[in-house]
Formats: sequence, C-alpha cells, structure tokens
Amino acid sequence: MANLVDEAAPQLKLPDHEKNHFEIDEAEAEEVNDNPIEQVRLTVPITDDPTQAVLTIRTWVLGLAACILLSFVNQFFQYRSNQLSIGSVTIQILVLPIGKYMAAKFPEKTISVPFTKWSFSLNPGPFNMKEHVLITIFANCGAGGVYAVYIVTIIKAFYHRGLHPVAAMLLAQTTQLLGYGWAGTFRKILVDSPYMWWPSTLIQVSLFRALHEKEKRKKGERTRLQFFAMVFVASFAYYIVPGHFFPSLSALSFVCWIWKRSITAQQIGSGLNGLGIGSFGLDWATVASFLGTPLAYPFFAIVNTMVGFILVMYVLVPIAYWSNFREAKRFPIFSSHTFDHDGQRFNITRVLNDKTFDLNLSEYENYSKLYLSIFFAFIYGLSFASLTATLTHVALFDGKNILKMWKKTTTAVKDEFSDVHTRIMKKNYAVVPQWWFTAILVISVALSLVALEGFDHQLQLPWWGLLLACFIALIFTLPVGVVQATTNMQIGLNVITELVIGYMYPGKPVANVAFKTYGYISMTQALSFLGDFKIGHYMKIPPKSMFIVQHGGSSHLLKTSAIQTCFLMGVHGLVLEAMSSTMLQSSGEWWGPLRMFTDKGVYPEQNWWFLIGFLAPIPVWFLQRKFPEKKWIKLTHVPLILSATSAMPSAKTVHYWSWAFVGFVFNFIIYRRYKGWWAKHTYILSAALDAGVAFLGVILYFALQSRDIYGPSWWGADISDHCPLAKCPTAPGITVKGCPVF
Repeated sequence: MANLVDEAAPQLKLPDHEKNHFEIDEAEAEEVNDNPIEQVRLTVPITDDPTQAVLTIRTWVLGLAACILLSFVNQFFQYRSNQLSIGSVTIQILVLPIGKYMAAKFPEKTISVPFTKWSFSLNPGPFNMKEHVLITIFANCGAGGVYAVYIVTIIKAFYHRGLHPVAAMLLAQTTQLLGYGWAGTFRKILVDSPYMWWPSTLIQVSLFRALHEKEKRKKGERTRLQFFAMVFVASFAYYIVPGHFFPSLSALSFVCWIWKRSITAQQIGSGLNGLGIGSFGLDWATVASFLGTPLAYPFFAIVNTMVGFILVMYVLVPIAYWSNFREAKRFPIFSSHTFDHDGQRFNITRVLNDKTFDLNLSEYENYSKLYLSIFFAFIYGLSFASLTATLTHVALFDGKNILKMWKKTTTAVKDEFSDVHTRIMKKNYAVVPQWWFTAILVISVALSLVALEGFDHQLQLPWWGLLLACFIALIFTLPVGVVQATTNMQIGLNVITELVIGYMYPGKPVANVAFKTYGYISMTQALSFLGDFKIGHYMKIPPKSMFIVQHGGSSHLLKTSAIQTCFLMGVHGLVLEAMSSTMLQSSGEWWGPLRMFTDKGVYPEQNWWFLIGFLAPIPVWFLQRKFPEKKWIKLTHVPLILSATSAMPSAKTVHYWSWAFVGFVFNFIIYRRYKGWWAKHTYILSAALDAGVAFLGVILYFALQSRDIYGPSWWGADISDHCPLAKCPTAPGITVKGCPVF
C-alpha cells in the first residue's frame, strides 16, 4: 500500500501516481534483498536453519498444555467482574525454562509408535527457537477462547433456556474450523506478500530473538534479554499499585474532582463514562488492554485513529447530545445499554415470549421503543460506514495488484511481490496443499448444517442463514485482512451481521447471535490463523508444521470448550456475572434493525452511513493521484478514521488518550530521533510490560481477589474515575437513581 511503504528504504523507489500501492518494477525486484517495510527489516532475521527439529515431543506436550490452560483461564476470567486476559506472550516466557529443562534432563530415547513406521525421540537435542514458536502458536489458538461459548451463556443466563450439548459442541467446532477455509483461500495474498506485514507479529519475533539468540554485550549497554528482564521486573512490581492498592490510577479524571456536583462537567471530564477531556491513566493496562499495545501500531495508523476519535467524540457526539437529537438528553451521553422512553434500562423480560422465545410484539408496542445513548447510536452508523469504506478503499488502492497476485497463484509468471523471507520459505519448505483447507471448509459447512437443522432447531438459524453468513465472511476476509495486515486494526463484521439477519429474520435472538458467529467470528478466526502463519513465515517454520499445529491447537481447544460449556451450563451463579454477554445482550442482536434503524425505530438516519462510507475513500484516492508529492494525503486512511471508535464502548476515552500518547512518544519521537534504540528495544519493551502486568494480575487474583481480599479502603481504592454524575441524563423530568432531577 502506498501509504505504508517505507519511504526511507534506499533499495526501493516509491510508487508514484502511475503505480499502485505495492508494485515494483521487475528490474528493481531483482535487486531487492530484503523486505520493503523498514520495521520488518529492523526486526526479522533473514537467515534460516532448515535442519532444526520442529514437531518434537516437547512441542506437542508444552503446546497442547499451553493451549488448554490459556483457553480455560481466559474464558473463566471473562465471567468475572474484574476481567483479566492472559496473552500468548506470557506462555512464550513460561515455556522457555520448561523446554530447556526437558532438553537437559530427558533421556535421548527413541520411541516407536505401535503399528506404524513413525518414531520420535524424547530428547531430540537442545530446545530451539522453532519449537518455541510452534508452542506459542499452540497458545495463540487458545488465547482467544471459543466465541460460541458466549451463545450458551446468553441462552442460560439471560433467557433461562437450555441448549443440547451436541448442538453446542458442533457450533463451537464449526465456527472455529470455518476460519481455516477462509485463511487457506487468501493466504497467498495476506501472508506471502511482503507488504502484508502484520505489525503486531513483530513483538513476538523480537521476543523470540531476545530469548534465543546469543548477543554480545557492548560496554555500557545491555543485551535485549537483560533489557527485557529489567522492564519485566519493573512492570511486575509497579502493577501492584494500580492492581491492588490504588486502582483509581487506571483512570484519573481531574475535571470531576473540581466540579463534583455538575453533570455537564463530569460528562465532559469523565474518562470512563464521558468525553474524557483531561483524563489519563498511570497503568499499562489502561494503555494496552483494550486497543492493544500502541508500540505495535505504525504511527500513521495511530494518527488516523485519533483523527476519527476526535471527530466523533468532540464534534459529532457533543453536537447531537446538546441539541437533544433523538431525545439524547434522556439518556447518558456514553453508554452501551438499551433504554426505554423514560430513561430507564430496557426491561427485556417484559417483551420476551417465554414459549416461542420470540419478541412479543404487542407487549413491545405497549411498552416502549428501544433507545440508545446518542454515542452508541453513532457507533452503529460508523460501523456501517467503515465496512463499505473498506471495500471501496481496498478496491481503489489495492485492487489491481491483488488481481495480479491472485493470477500469480495459478500461473507461472515472474514473482513481482516476493521478498527475502518468501524466497527462503519457497526454497526450503513445501507449501500446504490447497485441498487441505478446502476439505476442512467442506466438512465444517456440512457439520454446521447438522447443528442448525437438527436438535429441534434450537439454534433458530435456517440453512440459508448459514450460507449467507459464509458468503459475508468470504467477501470481507480479504479487504479486512488487508487493512489489519498493514495497520494492525481490524474492521469488525459484528454489526453488519446483526443488521442483515435482523432484517431477514427478525425477533430471533439465538438465530441472530448464531449468524453473527458464523459470519463474523469465522472471519476473525481466519485472520488470527493468517497472523500466526505470518509469524511462522518470519521465523521460517515449515508451513505444513504450522498447519498441523494450528489444527491440533484448535482441535484441543474445542475439547476444552466442551468442558467450558458443561461447566458454564452447570454454574449458574458464575454465568450471571458474564460481563461480555451483557454487552452481547444489549447490542441489539435480538431486537433486529426493524426496531432500531427503520421508521419503526428511533434511528433510521444511521443507514446513510453505508453510502457515506462507500463514497468517502474516492476523493482521497483522487487527490493522491492528483498530488502524489503530498505525503499527508497518502497517509490518509478512511477506513481507519471511520472505524476509530469501533473498540468503544468497551474501550473508554481515557484508554484512547493514554494509548495515543504512548504511541506518539515511541513511534514518532523515538522512532525518528533514536531509530537504533527503537529497533533494538521497542518491541521487547512492549512484551515485557505486557508480561509483567499479566503475571502479577494472575497472582493477585488467585492469591487475594479470589478470596475477596482487596486493598485498603480509601478514596483511591475505587475502580471508577470518581465521576458518578457522568452517567446521569440531563433531560427535565427523567428520574434515575443516584442522579439529580431537573
């Protein structure tokens, strides 16, 4: 992509307005001996040792254990009010000493597999980097858990219904495995292309190198491993302050401290429930937990995101709220909940037909239309816009070269889009046959049909709904993948899937979330697999070994999901604390767009965002061709601007400002002025900060919080930002507990 190519690279000429994003002349391509992205050149090694063992007994034992453990722990923590997520970086650190111990102590004994010609050694030699990478890929398969488990949670906790265990298992299996089909279809473009560089993967690559490569310490300097250890200890030690003694450090909103009785001031100043002007956090979890580590984002992506964030939160929302657009003052300015006309939380049980599990239309009409905070209403509209903008943006800026790369996969033309890493992989290793992916895709679709059409149609979704969901996932995986692989931002399909099935099959809550899972989550799984493939690509892992590990990790993850499903269906009290499922329940998936975005609802104008998003990239594309010398035009990314607030409302304004500040310091100031330091330390710094917070977070939970032991009772122990009035409406006559009445 033109706005992503490293302009400082001496061996490449930038594409002008006659060239597209990642096109290089044939003569130039022959001279290229490295990746065209500077961050990759500074981070990824261009060497390989194809003799290293990969699928060893250590890989399987440690990898499967890591996958199962990470999946269960993360899924469990999602159902607590104090959520905690443990990333694969934690496993990446934990398994290193275990792997080295196994290499030092296990006997060099060869064991034959009965009735086969296969055999393996208990100790194939020193624990190497490629084993470590594959173990981490196993862990990545479990880090995100199984989204389909949330459907079981919703049915059990909110609708008080049961779901056949086999149907639940098939749902979990098929939505995970469908992602393999989409990943296999587009891996040539989204993995092999050097311009699809997947920024977040560089953190793990840097950490692998720091943990395994022998580095000679220069006088007065520290090795990468020493630097990692220092930052890890500091992060681990510091997190006890915001994690236990002073939780308020996570969101400091000083405006609320000054104007303690003003609703408007607290709406403006609250970093958790308002516009967050002047708010900040002194906690790495505030910086990285919701938006991801800013150190992994290219600076242009941070700028585009913050431009969109500022336009929405400080222009669009304030104008709409204080002009009382769609009676916005009856509700909080920032909330993800649904409301009735009187400003109270919408009573879902009042309009639910217990026998048919559908919307009781007469009761709904006698009760109230469904209302959203004005912020949340615009979040829906902007989601519409970001999807259509993604299609237009990728078609205009990348369509020509995507077609070239697609043709390249079936014809023996010169490889215009190769780099040193791709050439090494093609030279040393066999590719994964396409029919492997196709077979998994066909089997997954067949099992999905069984899950939907059998078991008394408990999942409510008809067969045509599955095919439509698959079609949506197929259409969007490539353009969304291009955006994520170049900016580290993923455009979500959650809203469009809710919208489509809501129009076509309204009033069916389980059908809606099942459709969302097959359409949105299968695409997300595909992108996760492709990101892992890129890690393997950078670290020179045999593609077939990567496929086997990913498939093995997903298979064991599905077995873990069976345990999770049984556990959650049996532990009703825990499920009722499901914070994530609350978000699902309030996201409108069961009301359908007919009750929200048509004349029957309150927000029909949000549909115009589809057209706005579709047209928005066109003037940018035209200006870029007209004025190729203007760098800021090339760096303008319309899908990022429109999707800037897509992480909200889970992420708050304080998270955005903290994230942007850290990203500005490291990926603009330090990257430009101290590039040598940046290249050596930045990704290691990110991994160490993440690991320190994760390790102490786990210890705090199991040692203290699980036993209801918390820090001292004082002002700073409150996990809020001390802005209680920010949640209050400002319309006259609306009565809400804890809020003054106008």
